[in-house]
Amino acid sequence: MQHIELSYQWAIPGAEPVRNRQSPLRNPLMDLLQAVRDAGSIGGAAKAMGLSYRHVWGELKRWEQRLGQPLILWEKGQAARLTGFADKLLWAERQAQARLLPQISALHADLEKTFAVAFDPAHLALPVFASHDAAMDLLREEAAATALHLDLRFCGSVDAIRALNEGRCHVAGFHAPWQPDAESLVARTYKPLLKTGQHKLIGFAQRSQGLMVAKGNPLGLHGWADLYQTGVRFVNRSPGTGTRLLLDQSLQERGLLASALQGYGHEENSHAAVAARIAAGQADVGLGIAHAAHVHGLDFVPLHQEHYWLVCLASALDTPPVVQLRRLLGSSAWQARLQGLGGYSPTPQTGQVQSLRSMLPWWQFRSSRSGAAA
Repeated sequence: MQHIELSYQWAIPGAEPVRNRQSPLRNPLMDLLQAVRDAGSIGGAAKAMGLSYRHVWGELKRWEQRLGQPLILWEKGQAARLTGFADKLLWAERQAQARLLPQISALHADLEKTFAVAFDPAHLALPVFASHDAAMDLLREEAAATALHLDLRFCGSVDAIRALNEGRCHVAGFHAPWQPDAESLVARTYKPLLKTGQHKLIGFAQRSQGLMVAKGNPLGLHGWADLYQTGVRFVNRSPGTGTRLLLDQSLQERGLLASALQGYGHEENSHAAVAARIAAGQADVGLGIAHAAHVHGLDFVPLHQEHYWLVCLASALDTPPVVQLRRLLGSSAWQARLQGLGGYSPTPQTGQVQSLRSMLPWWQFRSSRSGAAA
Protein backbone atom coordinates (compact mmCIF):
# COMPACT_ATOMS: atom_id res chain seq x y z
CA MET A 1 0.00 0.00 0.00
CA GLN A 2 1.30 3.47 -0.90
CA HIS A 3 1.89 5.93 1.96
CA ILE A 4 -0.01 9.21 1.52
CA GLU A 5 1.00 12.59 2.91
CA LEU A 6 -0.84 15.91 2.67
CA SER A 7 1.11 18.88 1.34
CA TYR A 8 0.70 22.48 0.27
CA GLN A 9 2.88 25.07 -1.42
CA TRP A 10 3.22 28.83 -1.53
CA ALA A 11 1.92 30.42 -4.73
CA ILE A 12 2.61 33.95 -5.97
CA PRO A 13 -0.66 35.51 -7.24
CA GLY A 14 -0.55 36.10 -10.98
CA ALA A 15 2.68 34.16 -11.47
CA GLU A 16 1.62 30.63 -10.66
CA PRO A 17 1.70 27.99 -13.42
CA VAL A 18 -1.47 26.29 -14.57
CA ARG A 19 -2.70 23.57 -12.25
CA ASN A 20 -5.71 21.30 -12.27
CA ARG A 21 -8.43 23.48 -10.74
CA GLN A 22 -10.67 20.48 -10.06
CA SER A 23 -8.47 19.49 -7.13
CA PRO A 24 -8.65 21.63 -3.98
CA LEU A 25 -5.54 19.87 -2.61
CA ARG A 26 -2.41 19.79 -4.75
CA ASN A 27 -0.69 16.54 -5.67
CA PRO A 28 2.29 16.67 -8.07
CA LEU A 29 1.58 13.34 -9.76
CA MET A 30 -2.10 14.07 -10.25
CA ASP A 31 -1.26 17.49 -11.68
CA LEU A 32 1.10 15.83 -14.18
CA LEU A 33 -1.43 13.24 -15.25
CA GLN A 34 -4.22 15.78 -15.64
CA ALA A 35 -1.97 18.08 -17.67
CA VAL A 36 -0.99 15.24 -20.02
CA ARG A 37 -4.63 14.28 -20.45
CA ASP A 38 -5.64 17.88 -21.20
CA ALA A 39 -2.71 18.68 -23.55
CA GLY A 40 -2.39 15.32 -25.28
CA SER A 41 1.41 15.50 -25.20
CA ILE A 42 4.33 15.72 -22.82
CA GLY A 43 5.47 18.98 -24.39
CA GLY A 44 2.04 20.55 -24.09
CA ALA A 45 1.74 19.44 -20.47
CA ALA A 46 5.17 20.89 -19.69
CA LYS A 47 4.29 24.23 -21.28
CA ALA A 48 0.98 24.47 -19.41
CA MET A 49 2.70 23.74 -16.10
CA GLY A 50 5.60 26.11 -16.68
CA LEU A 51 8.11 23.26 -16.59
CA SER A 52 10.64 21.82 -19.01
CA TYR A 53 9.87 18.82 -21.18
CA ARG A 54 12.80 16.97 -19.65
CA HIS A 55 11.53 17.56 -16.12
CA VAL A 56 8.00 16.34 -16.84
CA TRP A 57 9.25 13.30 -18.75
CA GLY A 58 11.69 12.46 -15.95
CA GLU A 59 9.03 12.82 -13.25
CA LEU A 60 6.63 10.54 -15.10
CA LYS A 61 9.31 7.87 -15.52
CA ARG A 62 10.27 8.21 -11.84
CA TRP A 63 6.65 7.73 -10.75
CA GLU A 64 6.29 4.72 -13.02
CA GLN A 65 9.30 3.08 -11.36
CA ARG A 66 8.05 3.93 -7.89
CA LEU A 67 4.53 2.63 -8.48
CA GLY A 68 5.60 -0.34 -10.58
CA GLN A 69 2.96 0.50 -13.21
CA PRO A 70 3.03 2.33 -16.57
CA LEU A 71 1.33 5.74 -16.56
CA ILE A 72 1.66 6.96 -20.15
CA LEU A 73 1.14 5.16 -23.47
CA TRP A 74 4.18 6.16 -25.53
CA GLU A 75 3.18 5.42 -29.14
CA LYS A 76 5.15 7.02 -31.96
CA GLY A 77 3.16 9.47 -34.04
CA GLN A 78 0.24 9.53 -31.62
CA ALA A 79 -0.76 11.83 -28.80
CA ALA A 80 0.38 10.77 -25.36
CA ARG A 81 -2.40 9.02 -23.50
CA LEU A 82 -2.88 7.86 -19.93
CA THR A 83 -2.85 4.16 -19.22
CA GLY A 84 -5.86 2.52 -17.64
CA PHE A 85 -4.02 2.53 -14.33
CA ALA A 86 -3.35 6.28 -14.54
CA ASP A 87 -7.00 6.91 -15.41
CA LYS A 88 -8.02 4.97 -12.30
CA LEU A 89 -5.57 6.98 -10.19
CA LEU A 90 -7.16 10.23 -11.32
CA TRP A 91 -10.65 8.80 -10.77
CA ALA A 92 -9.75 7.60 -7.25
CA GLU A 93 -8.31 10.97 -6.33
CA ARG A 94 -11.37 12.82 -7.59
CA GLN A 95 -13.63 10.50 -5.62
CA ALA A 96 -11.61 10.97 -2.44
CA GLN A 97 -11.42 14.74 -2.80
CA ALA A 98 -15.13 14.99 -3.59
CA ARG A 99 -15.96 13.18 -0.35
CA LEU A 100 -13.47 15.24 1.67
CA LEU A 101 -14.13 18.60 0.01
CA PRO A 102 -15.78 20.24 3.07
CA GLN A 103 -12.91 19.19 5.35
CA ILE A 104 -10.26 20.17 2.78
CA SER A 105 -11.89 23.56 2.24
CA ALA A 106 -12.01 24.15 5.99
CA LEU A 107 -8.37 23.12 6.34
CA HIS A 108 -7.39 25.42 3.48
CA ALA A 109 -9.20 28.36 5.06
CA ASP A 110 -7.66 27.64 8.44
CA LEU A 111 -4.14 27.46 6.97
CA GLU A 112 -4.63 30.77 5.16
CA LYS A 113 -6.02 32.42 8.29
CA THR A 114 -3.22 31.06 10.49
CA PHE A 115 -0.42 32.09 8.16
CA ALA A 116 -2.01 35.51 7.70
CA VAL A 117 -1.24 36.08 11.38
CA ALA A 118 2.45 35.43 10.71
CA PHE A 119 2.54 38.35 8.27
CA ASP A 120 0.60 40.71 10.54
CA PRO A 121 2.96 42.75 12.77
CA ALA A 122 0.08 43.43 15.17
CA HIS A 123 -0.09 39.76 16.13
CA LEU A 124 2.40 38.04 18.43
CA ALA A 125 3.17 34.34 18.84
CA LEU A 126 4.62 32.69 21.94
CA PRO A 127 5.71 29.02 22.06
CA VAL A 128 4.69 27.48 25.41
CA PHE A 129 5.33 23.96 26.74
CA ALA A 130 3.29 23.29 29.87
CA SER A 131 1.97 20.70 32.25
CA HIS A 132 -1.59 19.77 31.31
CA ASP A 133 -3.99 22.28 32.84
CA ALA A 134 -7.51 23.51 32.08
CA ALA A 135 -6.59 27.09 32.99
CA MET A 136 -3.86 27.07 30.34
CA ASP A 137 -6.46 26.16 27.72
CA LEU A 138 -8.57 29.09 28.93
CA LEU A 139 -5.52 31.37 28.83
CA ARG A 140 -4.91 30.44 25.20
CA GLU A 141 -8.45 31.54 24.32
CA GLU A 142 -8.13 34.77 26.29
CA ALA A 143 -4.74 35.56 24.75
CA ALA A 144 -5.99 35.02 21.19
CA ALA A 145 -8.56 37.77 21.76
CA THR A 146 -5.67 40.16 22.42
CA ALA A 147 -3.73 39.11 19.28
CA LEU A 148 -1.32 37.01 21.36
CA HIS A 149 -1.22 33.47 19.99
CA LEU A 150 0.04 30.86 22.44
CA ASP A 151 1.55 27.90 20.60
CA LEU A 152 0.66 25.65 23.52
CA ARG A 153 1.92 22.09 23.81
CA PHE A 154 1.05 19.98 26.84
CA CYS A 155 3.65 17.67 28.35
CA GLY A 156 4.94 16.82 31.81
CA SER A 157 6.26 19.59 34.06
CA VAL A 158 9.80 18.19 33.87
CA ASP A 159 9.67 17.91 30.08
CA ALA A 160 8.29 21.46 29.82
CA ILE A 161 11.23 22.96 31.73
CA ARG A 162 13.66 20.86 29.70
CA ALA A 163 12.05 22.18 26.50
CA LEU A 164 12.64 25.72 27.77
CA ASN A 165 16.27 25.00 28.55
CA GLU A 166 16.79 23.43 25.11
CA GLY A 167 15.34 26.46 23.34
CA ARG A 168 12.20 24.71 22.08
CA CYS A 169 9.87 27.21 23.75
CA HIS A 170 9.97 30.64 25.39
CA VAL A 171 7.76 29.89 28.41
CA ALA A 172 7.22 26.67 30.39
CA GLY A 173 4.46 25.78 32.84
CA PHE A 174 5.00 23.56 35.88
CA HIS A 175 3.39 23.00 39.27
CA ALA A 176 4.66 22.24 42.75
CA PRO A 177 3.26 21.98 46.30
CA TRP A 178 3.35 25.13 48.40
CA GLN A 179 5.98 24.03 50.89
CA PRO A 180 7.92 20.95 49.75
CA ASP A 181 10.88 20.03 51.91
CA ALA A 182 14.31 20.90 50.50
CA GLU A 183 15.13 17.18 50.37
CA SER A 184 11.79 16.17 48.83
CA LEU A 185 11.51 14.38 45.49
CA VAL A 186 9.88 17.47 43.98
CA ALA A 187 12.72 19.74 45.08
CA ARG A 188 15.42 17.28 44.00
CA THR A 189 13.80 16.91 40.57
CA TYR A 190 13.17 20.57 39.75
CA LYS A 191 16.22 22.20 41.33
CA PRO A 192 18.81 20.99 38.77
CA LEU A 193 16.57 22.28 35.95
CA LEU A 194 16.05 25.80 37.30
CA LYS A 195 18.95 28.22 37.70
CA THR A 196 18.87 31.37 39.81
CA GLY A 197 19.63 34.42 37.71
CA GLN A 198 18.93 32.54 34.48
CA HIS A 199 15.25 31.73 35.06
CA LYS A 200 12.41 33.94 36.29
CA LEU A 201 9.01 32.87 37.56
CA ILE A 202 5.73 34.45 36.47
CA GLY A 203 2.83 33.89 38.85
CA PHE A 204 -0.07 32.05 37.23
CA ALA A 205 -2.48 30.33 39.63
CA GLN A 206 -3.02 28.14 42.64
CA ARG A 207 -5.10 25.00 42.39
CA SER A 208 -6.12 21.90 44.32
CA GLN A 209 -4.78 18.42 43.70
CA GLY A 210 -6.56 15.46 45.21
CA LEU A 211 -8.36 12.20 44.65
CA MET A 212 -10.84 11.98 41.79
CA VAL A 213 -13.45 9.34 42.68
CA ALA A 214 -16.85 8.19 41.47
CA LYS A 215 -19.90 10.25 42.43
CA GLY A 216 -20.73 9.75 46.09
CA ASN A 217 -17.25 8.30 46.79
CA PRO A 218 -18.70 4.78 47.16
CA LEU A 219 -15.41 3.27 48.38
CA GLY A 220 -14.89 5.93 51.03
CA LEU A 221 -11.47 7.05 49.80
CA HIS A 222 -10.20 10.05 51.77
CA GLY A 223 -6.42 9.74 52.05
CA TRP A 224 -3.25 8.12 50.76
CA ALA A 225 -3.54 4.96 52.83
CA ASP A 226 -7.07 4.35 51.50
CA LEU A 227 -5.59 3.72 48.05
CA TYR A 228 -4.28 0.39 49.33
CA GLN A 229 -7.66 -1.01 50.27
CA THR A 230 -8.34 -4.39 48.68
CA GLY A 231 -9.85 -4.07 45.22
CA VAL A 232 -9.23 -0.34 44.78
CA ARG A 233 -8.08 0.32 41.22
CA PHE A 234 -5.78 3.31 40.78
CA VAL A 235 -4.96 5.10 37.51
CA ASN A 236 -1.66 6.99 37.35
CA ARG A 237 -0.12 9.87 35.43
CA SER A 238 2.91 9.30 33.22
CA PRO A 239 6.53 9.76 34.44
CA GLY A 240 7.85 13.32 34.17
CA THR A 241 4.55 14.93 35.14
CA GLY A 242 4.24 17.08 38.24
CA THR A 243 1.28 14.99 39.40
CA ARG A 244 3.35 11.79 39.23
CA LEU A 245 6.06 13.55 41.26
CA LEU A 246 3.46 14.58 43.85
CA LEU A 247 2.17 11.01 44.11
CA ASP A 248 5.60 9.44 44.43
CA GLN A 249 6.69 12.01 46.98
CA SER A 250 3.53 11.61 49.08
CA LEU A 251 3.85 7.82 49.14
CA GLN A 252 7.54 8.01 50.06
CA GLU A 253 6.85 10.42 52.94
CA ARG A 254 4.36 7.95 54.41
CA GLY A 255 6.47 4.84 53.86
CA LEU A 256 3.98 3.45 51.31
CA LEU A 257 5.27 1.28 48.47
CA ALA A 258 4.31 2.46 45.01
CA SER A 259 4.74 -1.07 43.67
CA ALA A 260 2.01 -2.29 46.02
CA LEU A 261 -0.52 0.19 44.63
CA GLN A 262 -2.91 -1.63 42.29
CA GLY A 263 -2.90 0.23 38.98
CA TYR A 264 0.31 2.20 39.59
CA GLY A 265 1.52 1.11 36.14
CA HIS A 266 -1.71 2.14 34.39
CA GLU A 267 -0.82 5.59 33.04
CA GLU A 268 -2.69 8.42 31.31
CA ASN A 269 -1.22 11.61 29.87
CA SER A 270 -3.68 14.17 31.26
CA HIS A 271 -6.00 14.91 34.16
CA ALA A 272 -8.95 14.69 31.78
CA ALA A 273 -7.90 11.21 30.61
CA VAL A 274 -7.61 9.99 34.21
CA ALA A 275 -11.04 11.42 35.04
CA ALA A 276 -12.58 9.87 31.91
CA ARG A 277 -11.25 6.45 32.85
CA ILE A 278 -12.79 6.69 36.31
CA ALA A 279 -16.08 7.98 34.91
CA ALA A 280 -16.16 4.98 32.55
CA GLY A 281 -15.79 2.57 35.48
CA GLN A 282 -12.34 1.40 34.36
CA ALA A 283 -10.69 2.66 37.56
CA ASP A 284 -11.81 3.78 41.01
CA VAL A 285 -9.46 6.63 41.82
CA GLY A 286 -6.71 8.82 40.42
CA LEU A 287 -4.77 11.88 41.49
CA GLY A 288 -5.76 15.03 39.63
CA ILE A 289 -7.25 18.50 39.73
CA ALA A 290 -10.72 19.50 40.89
CA HIS A 291 -11.74 20.94 37.54
CA ALA A 292 -11.19 17.64 35.68
CA ALA A 293 -13.21 15.76 38.31
CA HIS A 294 -16.14 18.17 38.10
CA VAL A 295 -16.21 18.18 34.29
CA HIS A 296 -16.57 14.38 34.29
CA GLY A 297 -19.18 14.26 37.04
CA LEU A 298 -16.82 12.88 39.69
CA ASP A 299 -16.34 13.74 43.33
CA PHE A 300 -13.10 15.34 44.46
CA VAL A 301 -11.20 14.86 47.73
CA PRO A 302 -8.65 17.71 48.09
CA LEU A 303 -5.25 16.70 49.43
CA HIS A 304 -2.80 19.40 48.36
CA GLN A 305 -2.80 23.06 47.44
CA GLU A 306 -0.15 23.87 44.88
CA HIS A 307 1.22 26.69 42.78
CA TYR A 308 1.18 26.54 39.02
CA TRP A 309 4.08 28.63 37.76
CA LEU A 310 5.17 29.92 34.39
CA VAL A 311 8.92 30.16 33.96
CA CYS A 312 10.98 31.83 31.27
CA LEU A 313 14.57 32.90 30.72
CA ALA A 314 15.37 36.24 32.34
CA SER A 315 16.55 37.47 28.93
CA ALA A 316 13.03 36.95 27.50
CA LEU A 317 11.09 38.90 30.12
CA ASP A 318 11.00 42.14 28.14
CA THR A 319 10.22 40.63 24.73
CA PRO A 320 6.84 41.82 23.35
CA PRO A 321 5.04 38.43 23.61
CA VAL A 322 6.09 37.86 27.25
CA VAL A 323 5.27 41.46 28.21
CA GLN A 324 1.81 41.05 26.72
CA LEU A 325 1.34 37.73 28.52
CA ARG A 326 2.28 39.30 31.85
CA ARG A 327 -0.12 42.17 31.23
CA LEU A 328 -2.94 39.75 30.47
CA LEU A 329 -2.28 37.65 33.59
CA GLY A 330 -2.33 40.73 35.78
CA SER A 331 -5.66 41.98 34.41
CA SER A 332 -8.77 41.83 36.56
CA ALA A 333 -10.73 40.34 33.64
CA TRP A 334 -8.42 37.33 33.39
CA GLN A 335 -8.31 36.78 37.13
CA ALA A 336 -12.11 36.82 37.29
CA ARG A 337 -12.28 34.17 34.55
CA LEU A 338 -9.70 32.07 36.37
CA GLN A 339 -11.66 32.29 39.62
CA GLY A 340 -14.80 31.13 37.83
CA LEU A 341 -13.15 28.05 36.36
CA GLY A 342 -13.54 26.00 39.54
CA GLY A 343 -10.66 24.59 41.55
CA TYR A 344 -8.44 27.57 40.72
CA SER A 345 -7.72 30.97 42.17
CA PRO A 346 -5.24 33.75 41.38
CA THR A 347 -2.40 34.48 43.77
CA PRO A 348 -0.88 37.81 44.83
CA GLN A 349 1.93 36.95 42.39
CA THR A 350 -0.32 36.31 39.35
CA GLY A 351 1.26 38.11 36.39
CA GLN A 352 4.21 39.32 38.46
CA VAL A 353 7.84 38.37 37.94
CA GLN A 354 9.45 36.60 40.88
CA SER A 355 12.86 35.12 41.56
CA LEU A 356 13.35 31.44 42.26
CA ARG A 357 14.78 32.14 45.70
CA SER A 358 11.83 34.28 46.77
CA MET A 359 9.11 31.81 45.76
CA LEU A 360 10.51 28.27 45.78
CA PRO A 361 11.38 27.27 49.33
CA TRP A 362 14.01 24.69 48.40
CA TRP A 363 16.21 27.50 47.07
CA GLN A 364 16.25 29.09 50.53
CA PHE A 365 17.77 26.18 52.41
CA ARG A 366 20.99 24.26 52.30
CA SER A 367 20.64 20.49 52.30
CA SER A 368 21.37 18.68 55.53
CA ARG A 369 24.54 17.30 53.93
CA SER A 370 25.73 20.79 53.04
CA GLY A 371 24.90 22.00 56.52
CA ALA A 372 26.92 19.18 58.09
CA ALA A 373 29.87 19.97 55.85
CA ALA A 374 29.68 23.61 56.88
